[in-house]
Amino acid sequence: MRTLINNADVVLPSGTQRVPVLLDHGVIRVDPGDVYADETVDAAGLHLLPGCIDDQVHFRDPGLTQKEDLHTGSVAAAKGGVTTFIEMPNTNPTTTDQAALDSKYADAATKCVTNFGFYIGATPDNVDVLKSVRGAAGIKIFIGSSTGSLLVDEQDALERIFAETTLPICAHCEDESTVRANAAAIEHPTVHDHSRIRDEKAAVIATKRALDLAHRHKHRFHVLHVSTAAEVPIIAEAINSGEGLITAEVCPHHLLFNVDDYDRLGSLVQMNPSVKTADDNAGLWKALADGTIQVIATDHAPHRLDEKEHPYPASPSGLPAVENMLALMLDAVNQDKLTIEQLADRMADAPARVWDIVGKGRIADGYDADVVLVDLNAEHTIRNEEQLTKSGWSPWDGVTLRGLPVKTWVGGTLVFSDGRVDVNHRARRAEFDHDRGGYWAT
Repeated sequence: MRTLINNADVVLPSGTQRVPVLLDHGVIRVDPGDVYADETVDAAGLHLLPGCIDDQVHFRDPGLTQKEDLHTGSVAAAKGGVTTFIEMPNTNPTTTDQAALDSKYADAATKCVTNFGFYIGATPDNVDVLKSVRGAAGIKIFIGSSTGSLLVDEQDALERIFAETTLPICAHCEDESTVRANAAAIEHPTVHDHSRIRDEKAAVIATKRALDLAHRHKHRFHVLHVSTAAEVPIIAEAINSGEGLITAEVCPHHLLFNVDDYDRLGSLVQMNPSVKTADDNAGLWKALADGTIQVIATDHAPHRLDEKEHPYPASPSGLPAVENMLALMLDAVNQDKLTIEQLADRMADAPARVWDIVGKGRIADGYDADVVLVDLNAEHTIRNEEQLTKSGWSPWDGVTLRGLPVKTWVGGTLVFSDGRVDVNHRARRAEFDHDRGGYWAT
């Protein structure tokens, strides 16, 4: 299949240009000249972006599929302009050995509308698995109690993981002892106390600890879901050391929500790491714009509304975001918080480079034909009843945005258009070439 996209403002690695793009049997050709196409799309007034890569989702499959599964999560992703996702290991059972990882890939091949990849989860005693595993995007460590049995908090275990493995590592950074001490000091906590329990100190201590491990063991490390402005100079110092080891990411909820939103949304914005203050929002936006934070990801972590409505602390942490992330960031472009070129970099090119994903992240000759057409001027309102995630809700319900993905191609196949997803399309596993050296490699 050959699809020619004409008249779009195309966000290329070199900048935005109005140039034709051919999706040629799954591969991109920029400015192909006079060629035959099976179909031609007139994209006047629209922008063509590389398909977004969400490097942090929880699609709950297997074991918790009442919340989400690989099919429904990928359908929601396609609607949101996300063409590749990397899924976390805290499923049931956890993804902590080769057999579990292989099983996930086999399952995803039968279910996923978008491209897929998976992390291998670290435990205190699976270092040998982490050293030999094949096909993983990287190693995920939970330095904090978000996922119970996957907690790796003992220093000896962390030292071994950083010293003996070679895959890039990412981590949930919240200091377990700080979280527990804060929780013990509050006799009858409510959801308003969640950000006091999982406070700035917990995040800073764990981030410093992880960066120290990465520095001493010369190991590539990606700081997941940075939530505080206080972490930014620590990350910047590690990046500026010149070792080329450190990258970081931020999520829409840490950019757009803060502690003032508990009054309005309660446990709907209960997250780990917790939302912080308006000053933290501002600091994270600045770090995203200046490049101290390289990646935008969702930490899409859906729960059913009836679960979220349990009294705190029985209410689970997490929210769905994969189908609204791009629209939220397009709205931010319209508010001059970042440029369309920065958006494409932080949501496509940067995650592809962080995780060494072959053929993805750019609109360039020879790259995979994963692209999304967006209308920067389209106004729309997020509504719970229109969400495709199985959880069926969004914390941004009722919020009107300007900017919307209108068509998504995965591997050259149109999988989302006119508000509808081709649920029968099946995409492919992402390929990770970790010899490429990551984000800072030249």
